Amino acid sequence: MFRHLATTIRRRSTGILRHHNNHYHRSARYKHPQTPNPPSPPKPPKAPQKPQTFTFHDVTWEDPYSWMSSLQDKVAMRHMDMYMEQEEKYTEAVMSDTERLQTKLQSEMASRLNFDLSTPPVRWGPWLYYRRVEEGKQYPVLCRRLASLNEEFISHKSPSSGFDFTSGKKIEQKLLDYNQEAERFGGYAYEELSEISPDHKFLAYTMYDKDNDYFKLSVRNLNSGALCSKPHANRVSNLAWVKDGQALLYVITDENKRPYRIYCSMIGSTDEDVLLLEEQDENVYVNLRHTKDFHFVTVNTFSPTFSKVFLINAADPFSGMTLAWESEGIVHCILEHHQGCFYLFTDAAKNGQTIDHHYLLRSPADSSSNPRIWENVFIDDENLVIEDVDFCKSHLVLITREGRNHRICSVSLPLPDGKQAVHLRELQPYFLPLPKHVCNISPGPNYDYHSTTMRFTISSPVMPDAVVDYDLSNGKWNIIQQQNMLHERTRILYGTALSSAIAEKTTNVKFSSMNDVKSEDENLWNDLSEFYACEHHNVSSYDGAMVPLTVVYSCKNRKDNQSPGLLHGHGAYGEILDKRWRSELKSLLDRGWIIAYADVRGGGCGGKKWHHDGRRTKKQNSIRDYISCAKYLVEKEIVQENKLAGWGYSVGGLLVASAINCCPDLFRAAVLKVPFLDATNTLLYPILPLTAADYEEFGYPGDIDEFHAIRKFSPYDNIQKDALYPTVLVSSSFNTRFGVWEAAKWVARVREQTIYDPKHPVLLNLMTDIVEENRYLQCKESAMETAFLIKAMDS
Repeated sequence: MFRHLATTIRRRSTGILRHHNNHYHRSARYKHPQTPNPPSPPKPPKAPQKPQTFTFHDVTWEDPYSWMSSLQDKVAMRHMDMYMEQEEKYTEAVMSDTERLQTKLQSEMASRLNFDLSTPPVRWGPWLYYRRVEEGKQYPVLCRRLASLNEEFISHKSPSSGFDFTSGKKIEQKLLDYNQEAERFGGYAYEELSEISPDHKFLAYTMYDKDNDYFKLSVRNLNSGALCSKPHANRVSNLAWVKDGQALLYVITDENKRPYRIYCSMIGSTDEDVLLLEEQDENVYVNLRHTKDFHFVTVNTFSPTFSKVFLINAADPFSGMTLAWESEGIVHCILEHHQGCFYLFTDAAKNGQTIDHHYLLRSPADSSSNPRIWENVFIDDENLVIEDVDFCKSHLVLITREGRNHRICSVSLPLPDGKQAVHLRELQPYFLPLPKHVCNISPGPNYDYHSTTMRFTISSPVMPDAVVDYDLSNGKWNIIQQQNMLHERTRILYGTALSSAIAEKTTNVKFSSMNDVKSEDENLWNDLSEFYACEHHNVSSYDGAMVPLTVVYSCKNRKDNQSPGLLHGHGAYGEILDKRWRSELKSLLDRGWIIAYADVRGGGCGGKKWHHDGRRTKKQNSIRDYISCAKYLVEKEIVQENKLAGWGYSVGGLLVASAINCCPDLFRAAVLKVPFLDATNTLLYPILPLTAADYEEFGYPGDIDEFHAIRKFSPYDNIQKDALYPTVLVSSSFNTRFGVWEAAKWVARVREQTIYDPKHPVLLNLMTDIVEENRYLQCKESAMETAFLIKAMDS
């Protein structure tokens, strides 16, 4: 597949060529020009084997490649460096015949990059905040301007226009230049947290210190631009402003990256930061956030056995913490405050019974009961799932789901005083307009508690993400950012007249009680469903569970039962599979590929039970669901037999690799990106710190049943011997959550134990650490993956 097939050249025997005309006679010796033999395919590197024996729960196994994870062994790391060099050269050699294709694909993908040089400005109080990229710079600049100057200011569209030529005044304020931050942190600028103080005077932010592998806290004075003398803390995981911006609370982690201490720092004071909380139990984790009105800070503490929420009065952070709510086990819980009432959004068990989805509770803030009494806001409705909630001063916004239909609705606040739960319809909700085929709705930053405008990102498999502002007071809405692929195309083909006419259409539309936008409004969204179809299927798994399968294809280029296909999967942590439109996949769609998404158990598409049915001892359900979807695509002739590829990122790599172990002949190829492949050793002997959530997801190896389950689904431990595996591209990096050694060990063992076939190479691709920060490097990586898949199908 990945070599030029050597062909046997039949040499015609030389001899006398005679023409049977008596008037013509010639004798000659003639040889056909010989076609040079194609070069032999490159041979894969062979990793050194240094077998080490492990025993746990009376099970003994041998690991010949455990040395790859011996980070403290300098000799082993030198060997690892040399081995990685060999792998890099092998991958380059195998992919050398796709260089022109990669260049073409990279050009295609780069041409689709969204060249917006700024994020959409976010309004908070009198200011508009945004990030923009300056010409020739790698990292953005955080800026703000007064909202009152918005009409005359165009900096978010044209970065050079930070100057108002009409008034002759500079009306943009640079708050933080991340290019300068990169100089502070060894040429690398990665920010995790960023919080503006409620008085708009300070910025608290954390930058990744690559040399020490932690996030460092800094506070900058926004009026002077100078760094404050304190706090300067390392290993910071959370921030929250208190005392109207005069003080900052922050959480630090221990050496194992467990958040365990909360400090309070008075800005401008020379006093030492005050320790407010320290959790010494190694199983307890700490998190904090401020309520949207900045009246309280909520402190969440959780362990495998309990979850608790405490309250700190933001006006007096030294007055102590008050317990507001507690539950058994690890549960999700967010507490908000609105005009004298606390609201709690959680998925905790009710009356000892596990609940499949989140629900909303409320309790008067001045309640003196101990423990605090919480009342349900809504009557349970099995057909209505509340996915998320958001608050502003005047409205409660709910993101809901009915089956596969996603909706957003708003409810006026305050809610009725009665203590009885009500049906949502009784509160006369307004449903906001949405396009077709919505697969996810994400709330925006929505910092401004007093604003009636709320921002959401709307995602679809057949539409570029749309960032939409909804004004809840009057029903108007506006798409403030969306990649305009079709309009750009129109502008090129038909001039600017039609494009301009489209652009001039208003996006102010009254509230709709329907989920989809009315037909006359459909042209307001840059929807691609005219060109790319989106189908929904339900696939019966091995035990009868119905697994949602989404299929996307080009209406023009799809060929019945002749199309290659790419099946995405994730299935962990209760997270929703990312089915958003991705412009790099357009290169496959336009070449007739089918792109499919399997929402297997363990993911977040079906509530808590769906998640729990695909984790720990039930992880095999995720794998078998994925295999069922793969077989369905082939059996229903959606994808041509022997032309199906798998794709998995992070723990999705575990899913796809495990499916390959079970059914190697079902897949022609696979792409595994920074995959989790060595589950047994990672969970037993973690090199990088793991959290309680990781063990809740994959199992506690100390439990014998869960240990055997881990051994059964761990891809590294279940490679079939003497089987022919598909061609696989494994991409990893030295700076990933799952170390590069996991990928290297799996690749080495697959080559060692399976049938070697140069037409089915297993490649290890080392990505650079800055790929995520550079869109052009992302294009290069995506082009290589796409070329790899096309080559695998064509050979």
